[in-house]
This record gives sequence, C-alpha cells and structure tokens, in this order.
Amino acid sequence: MSLPQKDVPVLPWNERFGQNPSEEVVEETVRNLRERGHTVIVVKTREEAAQAVRGLLPEGAEVFNATSRTLDEIGISEELAAEGKYHSLRAQVAKMDRAKEGHAIHKLLAAPDYVVGSVHAVTQKGDLVIASATGSQLGLYAYTAGKAIWVIGTQKIVPDLDSAFHRVHEYSYPFEDARARKAYGRPSSVNKLLVIHREAIPGRTTVVLVREHLGF
Repeated sequence: MSLPQKDVPVLPWNERFGQNPSEEVVEETVRNLRERGHTVIVVKTREEAAQAVRGLLPEGAEVFNATSRTLDEIGISEELAAEGKYHSLRAQVAKMDRAKEGHAIHKLLAAPDYVVGSVHAVTQKGDLVIASATGSQLGLYAYTAGKAIWVIGTQKIVPDLDSAFHRVHEYSYPFEDARARKAYGRPSSVNKLLVIHREAIPGRTTVVLVREHLGF
C-alpha cells in the first residue's frame, strides 16, 4: 500500500481504509453514483485525472479549488490557484487582507461558478462524505457553487455510511491533523460533516474516480 504521507503511520487495524477495492465494487459504486445524479468519469492515473479536470473547466471560468491533498497529488492545485487560464478566486483572495476584509472574502467565495476538491469517503451505494474543521467548503459542495468537481481515489470507497464515518475519524483525520500541524502550526478537528445522498440538479456535480491511491 502506498501511504499518502510517509511521516504519518496508519494504525494497522485501519489499513483497510487505504486499500483499493475490487473492480466489481468500483463498478457498483459508479452505477450508484450515476443513479444518484452525479456525472462520473473513471480514469486510471493521476495524469488522466488532471486532464479530466482541465477538460471540465472552460477557459476563463471562475474557479475555487478547496484545500486538497488529492489535488496536490494530481499536480493541479497550483494551476487552479494561479492567475491566467482561469479566474482563480484563491488567487484573488490571496491579495486581500483577511483581518480587514474577512466578510468580503466570505461573500466572494460563497458561490463560485466551479469548485474543485475531493471527499473523504464514498459508499458503494453512492453517498459522498466530506469532513471539515471550518466548514468553508461544505456549502459550495452542497449547493452554492454552480458546479462541483470531486477527484477521488478508489481507496476511499467503503461499504456503507457507518464505514464512511469510521474512515473519516480513524483514517482521514490523523493524516489531516498531521498536515495541519505542519502547515499551520495547529491541530485539525472534525467539526462538521456533509453527507451528499443525491444531487438534485442535473449536470451540477462530477466525480472523477481515479484507480490510484490519492489523498486521504
């Protein structure tokens, strides 16, 4: 198993949450995601995943990329956050004073044309589960972004919601906590959870499912 961060060990009894499932399980998950209103693109490699994301974003589109180890690993985070090909809201916010313009930043990020990120678990029945310390990306994922794109490694597929919640707390959280401590000098926490059972707006959400171990 390829671990997403070498300096953060996975406890042995939780290694199942980092294993890629069988082809039959992947196919069942894809069918159920589509039945629940999501467009699904299945690719083999992280390079193909990056190309799929680029193909979904029109040039000049207003884009916000959520903080995501998966996007880092497919090599697209910096591209989405840079000025140029897209109207990057992350680049725009980087120029603003968070202390003085915090409310304006919240309003700017409230409803982008596109949000790109990942999730922490996908059930075989087609549920998507996302955990967050602040909740900053959850409203965008659930409704306010015009379109949502999630890049997801197949190791995040679990049998059911109970397993999804265990994956969040027992597997994803320790990795994210270590990342937050290193990046921000403070711990993370699972303060808010979003469960997407079904997408009601046709064409709004796309899952790029990658047959590689990506993110946590």
